[in-house]
Amino acid sequence: MRILVTGGAGFIGQHIVAAHLEAGHEVRVLDALLPAVHPAYPDGPPGLDGVELVVGDVRDAATVDRVLAGVDAVNHQAAMVGLGIDVQDMPLYAGINDLGTAVLLAGMARADVGQLVFASSMVVYGEGRYECPDHGVVPAAPRRKADLDAGTFDPPCPHCGRQLTWGRVGEETAPDPRNTYAATKLAQEHLSSAWARSTGGTAVGLRYHNVYGPHMPRDTFYAGVASIFRSSLESGKPPQVYEDGGQMRDFVHVTDVAQANLRAWEHPPAESTLRVYNVASGVPHTVGDMAQALAEAFGGPDAEVTGQYRIGDVRHVVASPSRAEEELGYSAAVAFEDGMREFATAPLRAAPQQP
Repeated sequence: MRILVTGGAGFIGQHIVAAHLEAGHEVRVLDALLPAVHPAYPDGPPGLDGVELVVGDVRDAATVDRVLAGVDAVNHQAAMVGLGIDVQDMPLYAGINDLGTAVLLAGMARADVGQLVFASSMVVYGEGRYECPDHGVVPAAPRRKADLDAGTFDPPCPHCGRQLTWGRVGEETAPDPRNTYAATKLAQEHLSSAWARSTGGTAVGLRYHNVYGPHMPRDTFYAGVASIFRSSLESGKPPQVYEDGGQMRDFVHVTDVAQANLRAWEHPPAESTLRVYNVASGVPHTVGDMAQALAEAFGGPDAEVTGQYRIGDVRHVVASPSRAEEELGYSAAVAFEDGMREFATAPLRAAPQQP
């Protein structure tokens, strides 16, 4: 199978390319090499030796038509990730993530390419699943700035104000995006679903949880929290943990994410539709635990809990991996402790270009 991987020079993309090549697929990569996340590459992006690389923008229809010629399927990883800096990032996120996806899907229809796997995200859930002792399962109300300023980080029951107990979210959970990035990832899912119904194609959206591993980008606002902590450690500074460090997350190794993408090709939906899957380890940890595990594996300094917060962050998001296990035969292989020990000394991508 010849597969186009958009964003294939990125952190997750290059691991997906490697896994696809190892599985015997031919790969073509389209990547814009945006300076916000990529350094200058005098000898070309690493990890793509022997792979056809087209440097171009997924928002450009002519480029998309050119790279789709002769391919059998598309793996769409190109995106702006992370929370960004502020609302001034909104046009960039919407342009790359949503317009870019729409241009790609229109091109796939013209080229009669009918199989799509793409990167969604756990951020579409907003806050995770919560239960009140009196009112059962309830939606978490948006966190209020006054509460966050006072150090009250867990969302209360919207009916009685009591503290809620967090639980795991399944794919059937209603989306509730609470920041710009989340809104654009949900829009990608809707666009892909509309494309599948209209063209007879199949689409698989993989809702990645907190991905970490070798070759994460360093020293950028757009990186994941694991990379931000690792960059601090390399600079001799303690990882700065926001809130009280008790935010629950699921940290999944990038090689496990790559394997989930392979499984998605092997088990496409039976009908012309979108099917979404959580891609998670199934073993949650707090952000504070992750920061300290990384600091200890690196050799210090210890993590510091700051009490600071970002208004667009959510408190607890932990997934059930059951659907991916049952339908894709996917389960994570890298244990948290092993992955953090490896990541503490693994190579990072060089700092991005400065504007």
